[in-house]
This record gives sequence, C-alpha cells and structure tokens, in this order.
Amino acid sequence: MGKRVLITGLLMGAILLPGQTWPEELPVLKSVHVDLPSGDSQFPGGADADAINNNCLACHSTEMVLNQPALPRATWEAEVHKMINAYKAPIDNADIAPIIDYLARTKGTD
Repeated sequence: MGKRVLITGLLMGAILLPGQTWPEELPVLKSVHVDLPSGDSQFPGGADADAINNNCLACHSTEMVLNQPALPRATWEAEVHKMINAYKAPIDNADIAPIIDYLARTKGTD
C-alpha cells in the first residue's frame, strides 16, 4: 500500500509541476442583444379586465393568453390554480374568480 501512495504522490507532483503550461488566451465572451416584443398591451374589457391585467401580465403577454384555444371554464379554473400552486403566482384570492370569469367569457367554450 505504501508503494501505491508513493507512486500516486509522484504522479500528482508531476501533473501539478509549476512548469505546466496553460492556454495563452482565454476564450472571449460576447454579449448578445435580443429585441423582445413590446409588452405594453392590456387585456380588453375595461374594468372587467382589471384583475387579469393586474395579475397575469407580470408573466404573460396578452397575445400569449388570447391566442390560446377556447377552453371550458373548468379548464381555465384549473389553469389559474396551476399558476398559483405550481408556479407561485402571487394572485390575491379576491382576484381569482374575476380572472376565471374573464377567461371563460373571452376564451371559453361554455
């Protein structure tokens, strides 16, 4: 066993010698500029859209939501609760029903 330790030590010393050469130049990181679409749009509907505008636009664009297929009310309800429970969307309890109502009214099948 002592022989193994000696051999391992010698090999490690040879690997870590100060004369070891490193690449002369490090890779250069380049910045990338990405133009994102404007997020200024609001859900249509005036006061009826306040809850969805105040809560959902933090993560979703209006286009993303309004381009979804028409879904039953129960599916929209499940989606809103998924955003709250799985993704920790900070939606006030008082805003849950108005958001579901808005989605069911504008993108619902019922």
